[in-house]
Amino acid sequence: MHDVAAALIERFAMEPLPVEGTFYASTYVSGVGAIDGGGPAGTAIVGLYCDDPPSRSLFHRLAFDEVWHFYAGDPMRLVLLHPDGSSEDVMLGADILGEERVQCVVPAGTWQAGELVEGGEWALFGCTMAPGFTPASFEGGTIAGLLASHPEREDDILRLGIPAGRPSAMPGT
Repeated sequence: MHDVAAALIERFAMEPLPVEGTFYASTYVSGVGAIDGGGPAGTAIVGLYCDDPPSRSLFHRLAFDEVWHFYAGDPMRLVLLHPDGSSEDVMLGADILGEERVQCVVPAGTWQAGELVEGGEWALFGCTMAPGFTPASFEGGTIAGLLASHPEREDDILRLGIPAGRPSAMPGT
């Protein structure tokens, strides 16, 4: 493991996120019960992608918009599969005068996955949601389902989709 990745995991007490595989730590949860159904009004996490040990986000979609924030490290790529059948790649990183962004809003219902760019070692990022994240707001993207809706993204789906037989729901749902 890289020294920086190890230090970040220790500093934030990060753990692997179930289903997705990202290293993460919850940094904010607003008052529970603020939203109908008992969910929080807002949540925030800090996350880490690294090449050793491998960390990335497998395809998933959320019931609410999610805002991604790039903080430090190597560039990272979000793969977005939109409900209308279109798709796009979003690069997050420090080259904000070039092609990279420091923020990206992923609309509710959009399949999303993320990873380091090839050759990268680590990237520190954050995600915020309002209403806040609950396990019930998460749905993992299976390879078979995603190939049916976005066959042109087969390479990404085979690498970042949830294989048959693996859980696609967060614990607690």
